[in-house]
Amino acid sequence: MSAAERTATAETAAALLDAERRRQRALIDGDADALDALFDESLVHVHAPGVVQGKAELLEHVAVRRPYLEITRGELAMRVFGDVAIVTGTLTNRMRAPGGGERTLSGPVTQVLHRGADGAWRFVSFHMTPFGEKVWGELPSEQRAEAHEGGQS
Repeated sequence: MSAAERTATAETAAALLDAERRRQRALIDGDADALDALFDESLVHVHAPGVVQGKAELLEHVAVRRPYLEITRGELAMRVFGDVAIVTGTLTNRMRAPGGGERTLSGPVTQVLHRGADGAWRFVSFHMTPFGEKVWGELPSEQRAEAHEGGQS
């Protein structure tokens, strides 16, 4: 790890988790005002299917479609570089399907947040990639890790 890169302090981690929890709640509730406060004006949001939206389009998407029913996060890794935080981890969205019914999407997510002059953390980037087909086989190190984990079960 470089001198500039560091894991989040307990205080920063708590603030980032709070921002993420508020984001989840606002998406589920369709609360455009709360999302407006959480999202930076420069937000770039890449949905799982590859649709890219800015802040205005994402707010419209949430207000019109109310797609989010439940959002579950896995363990999050947080790295902080000054006033920029990079948060990675898994995400599962239970959502309304466009044709009715429900669907669930899961996958790894990368989020970038910026701490403004007011001290508030705001989301500037979000990118989800759904779990799916593995194009490449496992690397030797991944095979060894699985064998090691399997031997200790």
